[in-house]
Amino acid sequence: MHPILAYMEQHKQEIIDDLKEFVAIESPSNDKAAVDRLSRVLAERFAGAGANTEFLPRENRGDLLRMAWGVGQEPGQTMVLCHMDTVFGVGEIAKNPLRIENGRLYGPGTSDMKGGITLLLWALRCMKELGLQPKRKVLALLTSDEEIGSHAAREVIEEEARRSAIALIAEPAMPPKGALKTWRKGTADYHIYITGKPAHAGADPTKGISAVEELAHHILTLQKLTDMSVGTTVNVGVIQGGSRSNVVAPEASAHIDVRFMTMEEAHRIEGIIKGLKPVLPGAVLRVEGGINRPPMVRTEATVALFQKAQALAAELGFDVDEMGTGGASDGNFTSGAGCPTIDGLGACGDGLHTFEEYVVVDSLPQRAALLVRLLQEA
Repeated sequence: MHPILAYMEQHKQEIIDDLKEFVAIESPSNDKAAVDRLSRVLAERFAGAGANTEFLPRENRGDLLRMAWGVGQEPGQTMVLCHMDTVFGVGEIAKNPLRIENGRLYGPGTSDMKGGITLLLWALRCMKELGLQPKRKVLALLTSDEEIGSHAAREVIEEEARRSAIALIAEPAMPPKGALKTWRKGTADYHIYITGKPAHAGADPTKGISAVEELAHHILTLQKLTDMSVGTTVNVGVIQGGSRSNVVAPEASAHIDVRFMTMEEAHRIEGIIKGLKPVLPGAVLRVEGGINRPPMVRTEATVALFQKAQALAAELGFDVDEMGTGGASDGNFTSGAGCPTIDGLGACGDGLHTFEEYVVVDSLPQRAALLVRLLQEA
């Protein structure tokens, strides 16, 4: 057995115990105090592994945790990204308690992505205890609002990415076999607001302008923008409108999610959405929102980085493949900043964002060992 993997196997129970502790410190994106509680615990643990830690304060979101580790055999830095926030509110763990069943550790945020944080901690612990040096200085950033757009962290992520040789994203691996992610779609988010004119639906309907009817025209137009042949999806996911069934609806709105493979396609779709005009005489239409994350593109540099990871995994005794996803991560920002990026280096598992979220316990030593080898060689 490779000595790094042997180290991780020897410490497997401690890895599990740390993961369970971090999951038990609930940290929903919109609860600054909760995320800050977790970040203070993590800062102490990473400092114990030899990291120089600092907090980047944020007013309405959890503080970011920035860490540097090692001197590096080469100049520059390797960036590692994790996020501390989850989609689960405080109190969810009481409804969905931590438990191990059939080799799976279940619990809110186990895979997305406190598993990845735990793997990074143990990668640094291993390197410290075995006297191993990284190829470059390690710059790790633990963010606080990835699940709701990374507005508190984007500027810092992109700034560090422009200074980095590569970016390693410890998001969950792709099920069912723990594939790494070499591409992700970009995302955009729009709201459409319609203003009509109220009237009595029975006595004076012609005096009204139905905002609901106006919105209905645009819903069909928007849904037809989906083009799977180029990877574009447009989803009108939430609609609201009207006040009572006997009143011509004075207001209506829709929330639209857009996913795309290229920025050219993103701008094309945005032009259509922001160019929508009212159909009904007298209706008023307003569009808000825009492009959030650029796509994480499968470049030649990304492919080379994946092939390196694949070879290192084989050296450790297991296989990894590559895949892509319509879901976005902070890796979209590092890739968009021009930094070769590989994602999905976190825990193997499934059921993200549900009560069935889990990590595969036996995969934890392997994934931690792979992260060590990437820090050494990539």
